[in-house]
Amino acid sequence: MPQFQTWEEFSRAAEKLYLADPMKARVVLKYRHTDGSLCVKVTDDVVCLVYRTDQAQDVKKIEKFHSQLMRLMVAKESRSVAMETD
Repeated sequence: MPQFQTWEEFSRAAEKLYLADPMKARVVLKYRHTDGSLCVKVTDDVVCLVYRTDQAQDVKKIEKFHSQLMRLMVAKESRSVAMETD
């Protein structure tokens, strides 16, 4: 389970993992109040990518990344539904 040190590397790898097989990819956000750390895990049951941070500035980056993935999920789903109805 590779743990990334920089956000840029993690976000590129996670997006690539999602785009490879959107139906198997999962994203997990976990916050630990005791040490104030946030963990983002993206997996497809074969590869598991992890990024941990305790910096408040990274929360905005994670939120932006999460919304970007959600937009990709909705766009893919709407295209497949449109194709099924045609």
